[in-house]
Amino acid sequence: MPSELKITMLGHRGVGKTSILTAMYEQFDTTIGEAGLQLTPDLESSALLSKRLGELKALLNDFEATGGLEGTEGHKSFKFGLGKLGGKPNLQLSFQDFPGEYLQNNCEFVSNVVKECAAVLIAIDTPPLMEANGRWHDLINNPKQITDFFKIAYADLEEPKLVLLVPVRCEKYVQNEQDAKKLTERIKDKYSGLLRLFNSENLLTKVACVVTPVQTVGTVFFSQIKEIDGKPNFYFRKIDHHAEYSPQDSDQPLRYLLRFVLKLHLDTKRGWFNRIRRWLGWDEYLKEAARKSAEKCKHTGGFEILQGLDLLDIKK
Repeated sequence: MPSELKITMLGHRGVGKTSILTAMYEQFDTTIGEAGLQLTPDLESSALLSKRLGELKALLNDFEATGGLEGTEGHKSFKFGLGKLGGKPNLQLSFQDFPGEYLQNNCEFVSNVVKECAAVLIAIDTPPLMEANGRWHDLINNPKQITDFFKIAYADLEEPKLVLLVPVRCEKYVQNEQDAKKLTERIKDKYSGLLRLFNSENLLTKVACVVTPVQTVGTVFFSQIKEIDGKPNFYFRKIDHHAEYSPQDSDQPLRYLLRFVLKLHLDTKRGWFNRIRRWLGWDEYLKEAARKSAEKCKHTGGFEILQGLDLLDIKK
């Protein structure tokens, strides 16, 4: 059995957590697959992702639409085997996905999942963050509550963790370097409490935090907000009538994840890495492929390592 690496995803219902996985899997062969790696979902995950891919492409049937797809029903584990092309997996990636309502209704479960997972992907709904001066951000993205989960889960943290801040539905805000910089600055501002926690004395050397925007459709841009009965409705439009499904940067969260795990495997400087190094048991091919993949991690256009470079630096 390959070693298992658990990753969980946080975000409100319908923000697009499963869509990130769908775009990542659909684009894998043309991105990370160039390094000779193969990503193989189990049969249940394959069926769910194929269904979601069809739904994402169907969004483009309408020139204008509200929001995105319906959220996940119940807790699901998407499992991918990662290994050499044509060979058996060396590592199993297990993505834990659960409805956004769990953040309010099943807090203990969420805290436990965050604690046990090596990496956490926080999906950020970008229009509420950026539009109307962030008026709807707290309501929809719940940054303070997410910070509280980490306060509990990362107390007395012993092993290194990776936290990915993943803006989604961000097409409008990453079209040039100036706009992308505004996005990262807004994230730093609106998630300042979470970043202060990670930057604390107890967590500074144990938590790597990276901003990695993902355009899960690529050709659908935020258009307007309509407030109905005191609640916001976000509308999106295709760039043109003939636009097709074309996700951008869906490989980046996985590239950073592989970079983080490879660093854990190679690190011999700190005693508390040793158990993880033995546990992973990677072969030389997978290490070299992960290294090649990590070389294509982006650092501009809205991508930024906020802290923990030493936990990601595999060149030393």
